[in-house]
Formats: sequence, structure tokens, C-alpha cells
Amino acid sequence: QVQLVESGGGLVQAGGSLRLSCAASGRTFSSYAIGWFRQAPGKEREFVAAITWRNGSTYYADSVKGRFTISRDNAKNTGYLQMSSLKPEDTAVYYCASRGAGRNYEYWGQGIQVTVSS
Repeated sequence: QVQLVESGGGLVQAGGSLRLSCAASGRTFSSYAIGWFRQAPGKEREFVAAITWRNGSTYYADSVKGRFTISRDNAKNTGYLQMSSLKPEDTAVYYCASRGAGRNYEYWGQGIQVTVSS
């Protein structure tokens, strides 16, 4: 009952930057946090980062810590993932997801391609 739409993906050279957006609609009051996940071809989906709407608490995977920054604009019901110092290993389909307090991630965006060339 929460709809999520990602935007901002594309092709970038290694060392470059990209910002992803995740616009939420529907029953947004029930969302406790927004998370970003990614999945590369032939690999399992992995957690990237998350942020809580109320307090702005952030969490990052070790692989992106120091390079990626997650943020949110509560007034716009939009989450962001600023990606810097991109590496070819960051190439994947990126998904944003929503969860309620004490619940699993249950609402997912359509996914957006990020390709980092060497």
C-alpha cells in the first residue's frame, strides 16, 4: 500500500557521481524507514543503505560507507541516495524499499539501472 518510484540512474564513469531518488506515495504514514538495495547480474540482492523517516538514523553497508550518502525529504516523501567515487563493482539494478516499524521490507520500487564504466 506504499508505492515507490526510483529515478536518477544511468551510465557514469568510474570515479563519478550519481544521485538516485525514491518517491513514495500511498499509505506513507505507515513507513518507518526507506532502504536501498542492489542486485548485480548473477548475484544475490544486497543491502546498501537505509534511513528512518522520523529521526534520520542511517545505516550503510561496509562496501559503500564513506562513498554513498542516504538522505530524505519528509515534506516530499522522497528518499535519496547520493553515490560518489563510483566503482565498476557498484554496477547493479538499484531498488528502494519501505518498511514499517518492527517489520520487514515489504514494498519495493521497480528498480533502476546504474552502470559504472572503467
